[in-house]
Amino acid sequence: MPTTTSRRAAVAATTPDTAPAAPAGKRDRTHYLYIAVIAAVALGIAVGLIWPEAGVELKPLGTGFVNLIKMMISPIIFCTIVLGIGSVRKAAKVGAVGGIALGYFLVMSFVALAIGLVVGNVLHPGDGLHLTAALKQTGHAQVAPDALPPVDFVLSIIPVTFVSAFTEGQVLQTLLIALLAGFALQAMGPAGRPILRGVEHIQRLVFRILAMVMWAAPIGAFGAIAAVVGSAGLDALKSLAVLMLGFYVTCFLFVFVVLGALLRIVTGLNIFSLLKYLAREFLLILSTSSSESALPRLIAKMEHLGVSKPVVGITVPTGYSFNLDGTMIYMTMASLYIADALGTPMSIGEQIPLLLFLLLASKGAAGVSGAGLATLAGGLQSHKPALVDGVGLIVGIDRFMSEARALTNFAGNSVATVLIGTWTKEIDKDRVQRVLAGELPFDETTLLDEDGDESGADADSGLPEQRGDGEREPATA
Repeated sequence: MPTTTSRRAAVAATTPDTAPAAPAGKRDRTHYLYIAVIAAVALGIAVGLIWPEAGVELKPLGTGFVNLIKMMISPIIFCTIVLGIGSVRKAAKVGAVGGIALGYFLVMSFVALAIGLVVGNVLHPGDGLHLTAALKQTGHAQVAPDALPPVDFVLSIIPVTFVSAFTEGQVLQTLLIALLAGFALQAMGPAGRPILRGVEHIQRLVFRILAMVMWAAPIGAFGAIAAVVGSAGLDALKSLAVLMLGFYVTCFLFVFVVLGALLRIVTGLNIFSLLKYLAREFLLILSTSSSESALPRLIAKMEHLGVSKPVVGITVPTGYSFNLDGTMIYMTMASLYIADALGTPMSIGEQIPLLLFLLLASKGAAGVSGAGLATLAGGLQSHKPALVDGVGLIVGIDRFMSEARALTNFAGNSVATVLIGTWTKEIDKDRVQRVLAGELPFDETTLLDEDGDESGADADSGLPEQRGDGEREPATA
């Protein structure tokens, strides 16, 4: 008759290895953090409405928090891509991921433009508005000198030095350096393993710092929301309510109808389940009005979801510059709005060339602060200068529209990562189901899966090897 010990051993032997969950002995206290963020947003709205001048003065709090997050983006992207590519045997696999990603981003940009075009022509939100001399000057002031033409934009991806890619905060420069380093380590073979182990430890350190920085989120959210509400005021919201609501509805339809249908058809997943998994990131974006504030966490969460490191490392950073679905919709509707408000509505034949030009211009303004409004003003200045006068009409509500822009861009990039992982067979579908079902909670303390068995890391080498089909196999000593 089997003893208690032998029965326990038998049960343990038949229990499959599972992904690491949050440690049973630790309580996840981070939910208090996000409750505090919600309270801070409510308080910020109240301050902005009651004491608008004081609310505007609180803007540095929001700016400071976003800058804290931005300083973590380059090292996180570098570590993620180097570890991902360095553990892949076939370099062609990385090229295939990049090609599929860029092709998908281009198609979805056109889809977003088309949807914005249809809604803008149906609503005509700019009818009946009047433009003053002061608004004209405000519009011209939005033309940013930082936006680059396409050729200069491509050249700007090459950093001045190896180190400047990290110090200048340019995502695409970091992406280029990380790709080169990853392929070099891949070519080095076993000799590169000690370097990969070092990068893995640096990644753990960087994510732990990010987890610490996140505790400042309530302060940043309070300052950012108070400044937005205080600077815009109720009058601007009322007069431009049609444009705002139209834009929000269009973004909603794009995310839940277009992206939701695509996600369901390709992967069988429900868009609501994926967005629920990313709820904290959406709250962070909503409170800071910046999708960059959630970029590091998106990388960590997509890896935890079951998408391979190479796909996450290439798709997410590239998507933040090239997959700007919300920005495409914004520029389409804003252009039509301005043309109607100035009493010079554009025909379809005039709309399409302008919007295609704005599509290209948006790539040149990637990474520019306030890129949505700056790209719109710069694109109109180059292609249809008469419309620049009307940009001043939407300055007052641009920050509210940037909320929807950022949320839509983030949703588009999260869906893109899952889709591209599916198309390249670089996703663990069983793990995805378990993570979305809540069986494998995300570790908010480290933002990483520390268990070596799940990550494919060998006990001796400490690093995973990845086969050409995307599946990991243990590395040999």
